[in-house]
Amino acid sequence: MVQRLHLVFGGELLDLRRNVFKNVDALHVVGIFPDYASAYNAWKAEAQRTVDNANMRYFIAHIHRLRDEEAEASPTEELG
Repeated sequence: MVQRLHLVFGGELLDLRRNVFKNVDALHVVGIFPDYASAYNAWKAEAQRTVDNANMRYFIAHIHRLRDEEAEASPTEELG
């Protein structure tokens, strides 16, 4: 079975024209979700909750795209 994990996170941006966070230490990690639909619902809820702050942005990261299980591990991954 293929898992398609999604991370929902957000924070306040320095500038609306770029995706650079004002304070990385203050990022809000909403959670990791098993499918896009549940990640989208969580993203939408947080975006609506923070609608009064124009600099606040939430994102969905497709964790399953970050790693190809078929590819050989890098030397850094082998350190663990």
